[in-house]
Amino acid sequence: MKGFYNKLLTIDLGAERSVVKDLSDELLRETLGGKGLAAKILYDRNPVGVDPLSPDNLLILTWGPATDTKVWGGCRHGIFTKSPQTGFFSESYSGGKAAEFMSRTGVDGVVISGANSEPVWIEISEKGAEIHDASDLWGSDTYETEDRLKKWAKENREDSDCGVVCIGPAGENQAVMAVVENDYWRSAGRTGTGAVMGSKKIKALVFHGSAKREAADNALLSEFAKEYAQRSKDDPGVAAYKAKGTPMMVDVMNGVGSFPTRYWHKGQADHKDRINADALHTRLAVTPSACRKCFMACGRLATVKEGRHQGLKIEGPEYETIYAFGGLCEVKDIEEIAYLNDLCDRLGLDTMSAGNLAGLTIEAVKQGRVEYDIDYGQADRIAALIEDIAFRRGIGDTLAKGIKAAAKELGMEDQAIHVKGLEPAGYDPRVLKGMGLAYGSSPRGACHLRSTFYKPELAGMIPADQVEGKAEMFAEWEDRLIIFDTLVLCRFYRDLYQWPNLGTMIKALTGLELGVEDLRGIAGYISDLTRRFNLREGLKPEDDRLPKRFFTEVLPETGKVTTVEQQEALLLDYFRVRGWDKDGRPAD
Repeated sequence: MKGFYNKLLTIDLGAERSVVKDLSDELLRETLGGKGLAAKILYDRNPVGVDPLSPDNLLILTWGPATDTKVWGGCRHGIFTKSPQTGFFSESYSGGKAAEFMSRTGVDGVVISGANSEPVWIEISEKGAEIHDASDLWGSDTYETEDRLKKWAKENREDSDCGVVCIGPAGENQAVMAVVENDYWRSAGRTGTGAVMGSKKIKALVFHGSAKREAADNALLSEFAKEYAQRSKDDPGVAAYKAKGTPMMVDVMNGVGSFPTRYWHKGQADHKDRINADALHTRLAVTPSACRKCFMACGRLATVKEGRHQGLKIEGPEYETIYAFGGLCEVKDIEEIAYLNDLCDRLGLDTMSAGNLAGLTIEAVKQGRVEYDIDYGQADRIAALIEDIAFRRGIGDTLAKGIKAAAKELGMEDQAIHVKGLEPAGYDPRVLKGMGLAYGSSPRGACHLRSTFYKPELAGMIPADQVEGKAEMFAEWEDRLIIFDTLVLCRFYRDLYQWPNLGTMIKALTGLELGVEDLRGIAGYISDLTRRFNLREGLKPEDDRLPKRFFTEVLPETGKVTTVEQQEALLLDYFRVRGWDKDGRPAD
């Protein structure tokens, strides 16, 4: 099929063997690649009930038909597995530059099984896979690992430009919230893909090649790309992201009282003006930064101007990192948040989970449940805790098991904020009721990105407190973004690429002519597939429910709270819209 190579690279580490297998047009029409292809492989081939950190758990990387094409927002890849953090379906995505090099290897994805006894890094090209010794890289941080492997490629390969994805010490030590990094500051974060790489003793994957997929209609594709380049010039959303990036959400969420603060006890931060987009752009030297083939340039390439972190350079911090450390942990200066962000990136830890775990630990200390020198606002003590988690020292070993297991050990199960073992993003569902549905229904846990439903609620497309009829809108948003994840597209193009635009894009790339109902049918199939995977892995009805504190603890600034009845109505209505039964089981 046009738009694909119809090839899949499989690597068996145990047998030290790699094979390129054919992918049928039928399978690619059914899944559209990306998330759909990975979900199908994971469902069909992953052993039922497998330990996520065992050799038998598959690690899958895919990209989509939009990758390395003229499509704006298409330089992204996904990593899929069974999550060691939740025990359920794992999907993590990252932008930057690496996806284009992945695509140029001449395959549509990579599936890795087995494990090595000693550290390795894997070179992937049009020739297949070659396994290299990584004992000299084991223990290195992610920046050093990427630098050394890119230097190796320059010295040993004619096509020396390459893409590197790698883990840090957190992944090596199998902290279940470890991420996979690329381009220094880009993370396939959430759900612990880095821990799975670490369990297989894979330090890094290096991609290079010159293959090029053939589009079905290059003229249509060029016209499509040109139209969106022109349209972006006057788009207010594009202008906002280019001007302030995701940190602009600090003021937005504080304004509606939904900025999680002091480990979810508050909805506003008194120090917001020291951690918001204006603080970032004033106190750090900031240049907008974009992934390849992107006119959004939402990234903030920032350098600290003054103080003890003077000269620190990072792309970020993004809103979710600011909320995690600046909100939940009440770190009061943007420079300190940048410092914690940099530390997490080097160690290969998810910043959202790290901030949530630090907040939980602070509460545990205040309640006398554990002895540890840490309090709200103490950036250095939070940094020490982050290192303890990555290297699994003391209480860090407990936290490295994930919030669900840690809360049980600490006797704080009723206080810990998570769904399925994954902590929420910086949108409090006591204010934004649709985000409560998003957190509960997402296959990977309390995820904001599967639907980004904070957008229609904040934009007034549907009232934040409304329950009736919300599930229909939510499912429609979720379906469209599932298609994004098959292609694989950046979330911030969600306002630009509506259903008809996606249809045109897919026609230009693959030749398939798919209307809205066709696309929603594919999205529904993928949604059913991930749900079936989770049910097979032991998902229970209570796993879809929000933590108790959201029902019992009122936000002091707004008096807002959600109710069991509201969330139950939303969830059951969502199941109905999906065609599932009252327990969320798809029809046979």
